Amino acid sequence: MHLRRSIEPEWLDELPPADPRAMRSRRDLRRINALMMNGRLVARELRRVFPGPAPRAIVEIGAGDGSFLLRVAEKLAPQWPAMDVVLLDQQSLVSPATSGRFTAIGWQAQAVSADVFAWLAQPAAPVFDVIVANLFLHHFDAARLAELLSLIARRTRVLIACEPQRSSRALFGSRMLGAIGCNDVTRHDAVVSVRAGFVNRELCGLWPAVGAWTLREYPYGLFSHCFVAARAENDASGACDVGAGHPA
Repeated sequence: MHLRRSIEPEWLDELPPADPRAMRSRRDLRRINALMMNGRLVARELRRVFPGPAPRAIVEIGAGDGSFLLRVAEKLAPQWPAMDVVLLDQQSLVSPATSGRFTAIGWQAQAVSADVFAWLAQPAAPVFDVIVANLFLHHFDAARLAELLSLIARRTRVLIACEPQRSSRALFGSRMLGAIGCNDVTRHDAVVSVRAGFVNRELCGLWPAVGAWTLREYPYGLFSHCFVAARAENDASGACDVGAGHPA
């Protein structure tokens, strides 16, 4: 029996970016992403959806300090040596060092500070090849999330999202983060994130029924949940495919 989905405020979203506890929590998140192997998952899905020519532009929404997409970029750069990247977040967190690491592998990164709804709703805005969301969609309740997904569908050819898996196992894991030295902000937010996470076809059910899309949704590893939406020209199959799970 699955846990009921619940949305609560996360402490990291409410702390000033320069607060020492917030800075420590962002470092914790980099370690947690490595443990969850979400970067590997996004890189794998990008290669699957684009088996031929590489995409030209990738946007990460809720990008934080940009370290997650940088990890993905470093995996893909040997095969995809040039890319334009937009790192979108409400706060300005991308350091010159992170931007420099993108440049060093041939990827040009632009950090944008904006509200995601307002940014996606801009008139006459371009359609991007890929939008990536990592541990971001779970912040929104169903109504707001449906609105966000509708905006995303108008602005991208592919969406790849990695979210918390809402399960007893993931909840147990979130309560054990103190054992690897995570601070109070990270420990609080991890539990809240799992309770707001996803299972089964929940994201497929919120995707707008407009146009021809392939939707895939499946649990990944021990703690993650993956959702991929691709326009018909990027993926030839048709209906929502909910896998039994993909190995790490």
